[in-house]
Amino acid sequence: MATVSVAMIVKNEEKILDRCLDSLQGIYDELIIVDTGSVDNTKDIAHKYTDKVYDFEWCDDFSAARNYAFSKCTMDYIYTADADEVLDQENRVKFVNLMSVIDPEIEIVQMYYDNQLEHGTVYNFNKEYRAKLYKRERHFTFIEPVHEMVRLEPLVFDSDIAIKHMPLSLHSKRDFSIYKKEIERNGNLSKRLRAMYARELYVSGDDEDINEGAAYFYDALMNGALKDDEIKMAESIIAKSGRINNDLVKLMTMSLHNVADGKASSEVCYELGLYYMSISDYNEAFLWFYNAVYETEPELSIHVHTDWSLKNMADCMKELNDIDSYNQYMALYDEALKDQGEY
Repeated sequence: MATVSVAMIVKNEEKILDRCLDSLQGIYDELIIVDTGSVDNTKDIAHKYTDKVYDFEWCDDFSAARNYAFSKCTMDYIYTADADEVLDQENRVKFVNLMSVIDPEIEIVQMYYDNQLEHGTVYNFNKEYRAKLYKRERHFTFIEPVHEMVRLEPLVFDSDIAIKHMPLSLHSKRDFSIYKKEIERNGNLSKRLRAMYARELYVSGDDEDINEGAAYFYDALMNGALKDDEIKMAESIIAKSGRINNDLVKLMTMSLHNVADGKASSEVCYELGLYYMSISDYNEAFLWFYNAVYETEPELSIHVHTDWSLKNMADCMKELNDIDSYNQYMALYDEALKDQGEY
């Protein structure tokens, strides 16, 4: 049976760390917990479960902290866990069974990350695969019977194990500060981080965050640093900034650019709907919310394509005294919430 190290990085997780560690009982041979500066009882709780608790000076770099945690692991496989995750009994059994039969050539195991939409995270899927289990030592193997070559791509196994993501709160402010420092340090973000930054801004940024992010994306847009889908993403953030600042020129300019190629983003339609609601033009607002749901696709948030817009469509109908339509769209709104697991 393959052995497992659980590797965690934690900070101020006293409210949920017991819940997570109790749910992992029986799946690991070694528990590594790296604390990045807790000022609560997190480390005391960690010591109840393992003596392998280490300190790591936080440097605004999750990869550095993860790499340090990995460096302390000694088992065949490393399972990465976060304090806001829970593995229930059914999936603990699946995990143990998998480790009893796993092919040693498998280097990465993906597991379902579940319950995403219920807690307002920036992801657009309630359930999606994530790499969670890694072979600690990789052995290079030659493949092909002729013109042999070393296999470079890892062998990935998609399991049916599901992990519940159950955060008590979002960490957007912390993430925004890291994005800002990365921009100051390197002058830019990677394409992947730009997309994550935009999603977090749109879903959970306050007005100050949105305006700061809009300035970054506007400069990137004007400098030609963005391509294809990134342009739509940037236009959505800038349009939102225009709307919250009542800057009609910014809102309309970005919106017109966004719809000009016939592939408008749901986010821009949503922002236009909010603008027209703010001036009590409920017919026009309804039209844009309708477009957000039925005529476009989201770039940043599934909510503008579903429940947020449907709720506003219902509210528009109520303002227009169309109670039948109000009830119709409230029913669709309720169904969207059920689909997302929100009640």
